[in-house]
Amino acid sequence: MSPEPSATRRRASDLSDHSDAVEGPLCGYHHETYAFFLSAEAGADKRGRWKIREPRERLLWFDRRCFELEYDLLYHLQRRIDVIPEVAPVEGMDLQRFVEGATVGELHPSGEAVPAAVSAQILEVFRQLIAVTSDTLPVERKCDPQDRAEEGDSAGFLERLIRFTQERVYGQNLLEYEDLFVDLGIGPDSFGYLRKHVAGLKERPFCLLHADLHRENFILDSEGKVWAIDWELAMLGDPLYDLATHLHLMRYPVQQEREIIQRWCAIAEEVREGSSEGWIEDLPRLLDYKKAQSLFTDVIRETQSLVVTGRFDRRRLREASWKVWDVLWPAAEPLGLTSRPSLLEIEAALLRWGRRDAAART
Repeated sequence: MSPEPSATRRRASDLSDHSDAVEGPLCGYHHETYAFFLSAEAGADKRGRWKIREPRERLLWFDRRCFELEYDLLYHLQRRIDVIPEVAPVEGMDLQRFVEGATVGELHPSGEAVPAAVSAQILEVFRQLIAVTSDTLPVERKCDPQDRAEEGDSAGFLERLIRFTQERVYGQNLLEYEDLFVDLGIGPDSFGYLRKHVAGLKERPFCLLHADLHRENFILDSEGKVWAIDWELAMLGDPLYDLATHLHLMRYPVQQEREIIQRWCAIAEEVREGSSEGWIEDLPRLLDYKKAQSLFTDVIRETQSLVVTGRFDRRRLREASWKVWDVLWPAAEPLGLTSRPSLLEIEAALLRWGRRDAAART
């Protein structure tokens, strides 16, 4: 018997010109997404495919969220940032135009250089982001005013990111993952070491950050135009953090990374003076925070991927161990880890976690 379609899938079918033509769910961690052609009744003036995307239920969030509603942000930004696919209300639901094309990651996998025409457009995305400031963005924010860093306080901005990782990613998952973290050499003291390691950021004027600009969030259409999707993690803060996140996720070859940094600094200073202040010292600090953050998020995600329909899948154990090893070693220095487990030790730690998890389920 086929499983009952989700509410999001049913809504896509209701809006589609033919329910069998609904494509999805499309890949994505945070949202359940479907693409379809609108029926004539739903959108006679809206040709092409559209997509509906709604947050997945019972999802662990590994990043701070700044804006109350992503679509409120997109409705405002589509008049200011030309790489955002059109958004429109249809029968009481918010839809976004589906860009026909391929992700940059599909065309140029992680570690490969991206063509000059693509990197130039990516840098233009940063130009437009840096021009958007808090006083020109009348969109409701999710975080309390007292939990927002003062304008230009890059150190305070980073402290709030570290606090979120410590309290919401590490702390709230300790009941299930504490033994695994200990096996990997991670403890509460790791955050104190991290704070000392990244201390001393210079002040920079805040702007809008996408905060998730990686190869799968850039779509290249048939005419060679780059589009930026998935804005749910957008926030206001230190512009250099957006660059650090982008570099961490893109995995450019060394020479292209250097070129991107140099061109980003020139663009940032052209748009708002002081936006690249202190980048030589601060960019490595922000990159080290991203390495530490990735360790916590990827360890939890990989363990979750090992549990399929309530059972521990040992067939994926070696693959998951490699992924944990890949994020553990770069994070060891920022977190002050005195020992770094081998691949076999990581595999054994994951297996112990799996046994504890299975026992907890029975």
